[in-house]
Amino acid sequence: MADCQTPQALKRSTNKAKRALRARSLLLTTALLCVAWSVNAQPMTTGATEARFSVGNITQFKTDLNQGGDFDWYSFDAGLRVRHQVNSAVNVGASIGYRYERWSWQNPAAFGGQAPWGNISTPSVGLSLDYALKPGLRLGFSPSVQWAAEDGVGTASSAIYGAVFSATNTFSKALTLGLGLGVFRELGENKLFPFLAINWQINDQWSLKNPLPAGPAGGAGLELAYQINPQWTISAGGAYRNYRFRLNDSGPYAGGVGQNRLIPVFARASYSLTKSMTVDFYAIATMGGNVQIESADGTQTLNNSYDTGLGLAVNLSHRF
Repeated sequence: MADCQTPQALKRSTNKAKRALRARSLLLTTALLCVAWSVNAQPMTTGATEARFSVGNITQFKTDLNQGGDFDWYSFDAGLRVRHQVNSAVNVGASIGYRYERWSWQNPAAFGGQAPWGNISTPSVGLSLDYALKPGLRLGFSPSVQWAAEDGVGTASSAIYGAVFSATNTFSKALTLGLGLGVFRELGENKLFPFLAINWQINDQWSLKNPLPAGPAGGAGLELAYQINPQWTISAGGAYRNYRFRLNDSGPYAGGVGQNRLIPVFARASYSLTKSMTVDFYAIATMGGNVQIESADGTQTLNNSYDTGLGLAVNLSHRF
C-alpha cells in the first residue's frame, strides 16, 4: 500500500519532477549571457573598470495573424553594464536593465477576438565572472534574474532566473572562438541551449561576431559587419528569440503565461558619434513568428502563428 499513489499524488509527483528538470534547464540557459559579452569585449588592464550604457526603441508594424486579426507593438529598452579587471586572470561584472513593450491587437480570432495581453515590463539584474585558465583560454559564468510580466503583476510570480557557462579560446589577435551552454527557468518552462561564441576580425573591414548577449530569450545569433570608414559600419545578421511573461489577473487569461517566438533577421547601419558613443539604426524582419497563451493551471494552450513582420529600431550606446 505504501507504494500506491492516488491520481492526485501521482500528478503532483510528476509535476515536481518536471519542475526539477526545468530548473536545471534554466540554469544552463543563463550561462549563455556572459559569453557574447566577454568574447566581444576589449582586453582590459589590471585595475581598469569599464561601463556601457545603452537606450533603444523597437517598433514592429502591423502584422497579420494567420487565424485572423493583426497586431503591432513597440518597446523601450535601457541597460547599464559594468566590468572590472581584478587581475590578469579575473574579470567581474554586473548589469541592470529594463524593457517595456506596448502591444495593440485588432480582432485576434485565435484568442476569441480579445487582446490576450497589453503592456509588458521586464526589469533585470545580472552578474558575470570571467576567469583565464591560461593566456587566451577563458571560462565564464553569468547568473541573472529578470521579472517579466504584464502590468499589474508582482515580482513573486514573474521571476525568470538561471545562468550561462562558457569557454572561449583566443587563437590570434583576429580570432576568438568558444562554446556556451545556458539554462533558464522561465515561468513553468525550462530552456536549455548551446551556442557558438565568435569574434572574428576577418580583415581590416570585415568581421563576424555575436550581435546580442545570450539570455532568457535565446542565443546570441550571428552578425557579419563591414566597416566603411571610421564612422560608418553596416551589417546583417539574425538570432532566435523565444520569451515568456506572466499575465495579470484582470485580463481574459488571468494568471496565465504569454509567449512570443520569432527569428529576427536584421540589417544595421551604425554611426560613431565619438570614440565612445555610437548610434545604431536597424531594419528588421521577424520570421517564423508565433504568439501563445497558457492557462494559469497549464491545462489549456492557445497559439497563433503570424506572417513575417517588418520593423525599425534605433539604439544609442555610450562607453565610459
